[in-house]
Amino acid sequence: MGYKLAGFDVIGCNEIDPRMNKVYVANHHPRLNYLCDIREMVTKELPDELYHLDVLDGSPPCSTFSMMGNREEDWGKEKHFREGQAEQVLDTLFFDFIGLAKRLQPKVVIAENVKGLIQGEAFKYVQRIYAEFDKAGYAVLHRLLNSMTMGVPQMRERTIFCAIRKDLIQYIPTEGLFGDPYINLDFNEDEIPFGMIRNDAAGGKELSPYKLSLWEQKQPGDWDCGDVTRRIFGQERCFTDSFVFDDKVIKTINTSALDLFMLWEKPRRLNASEVVTASTFPQDYNFGTENPAYLCGMSVPPVMMAQVASRVYDQWLSKIPK
Repeated sequence: MGYKLAGFDVIGCNEIDPRMNKVYVANHHPRLNYLCDIREMVTKELPDELYHLDVLDGSPPCSTFSMMGNREEDWGKEKHFREGQAEQVLDTLFFDFIGLAKRLQPKVVIAENVKGLIQGEAFKYVQRIYAEFDKAGYAVLHRLLNSMTMGVPQMRERTIFCAIRKDLIQYIPTEGLFGDPYINLDFNEDEIPFGMIRNDAAGGKELSPYKLSLWEQKQPGDWDCGDVTRRIFGQERCFTDSFVFDDKVIKTINTSALDLFMLWEKPRRLNASEVVTASTFPQDYNFGTENPAYLCGMSVPPVMMAQVASRVYDQWLSKIPK
């Protein structure tokens, strides 16, 4: 959706989860739709037009790099994840994606992952990502972006990799002694606080009696229910229940946003309309039978991706001869 907002023609998709693929197809009607493990894309017969792409974009599953969860304990393990239907080692799927780029040789490759990928021990994967892109014929850079600076009413940090085929570097801006590719991905859009997207008319789940009691005992300076319970009980409980403030940008929308966020000004949860707007999806997006919060929580906000795609076009693709 972000690429469409930026004026691109999105010709196809690859998705392993049939439920997510069904939603994608219902909304975007791709000419080419591959419901399969990406590892199959590296070997199966593909149409000629996939060998003439301006951009190959991918978001290899990132849950093993998230700062929430087991991280290092899960690296290298073959597991079933909700994102897919096959047993996969999620921390190597990024390299399968690069393998597809090596085969198709698009002009530009863009990949997205969580902030945790560039933190701590996980940064070793970034070094390998650079090495694999190099072997595939690409020069790459990465940036940590925050959607709240990009016209999105949500604080969402994502690591974005932008790679360009080495034979095309001569046409684009470069930096440094070795002529590394450069792209300006600095954004400074006005922040959009929650109060600007709040929609009381769309309802929202009532708080349970216990959570309501915590809400009633909140004090200025509290950011979540953990702050309240620390003051009342001397220990942190329910810290995942975050407050949403009218004058502040909402924190990262996660897959359980309808059950974990609570408004500071009113004792209720977020509603689906607010989650959708905070994620920059249109209100009439067809989520089918899926929970909008789950899909939004798994997605890069379209406006965030549109900002990146526009910069890639303006600073890279528009300068490359046809």
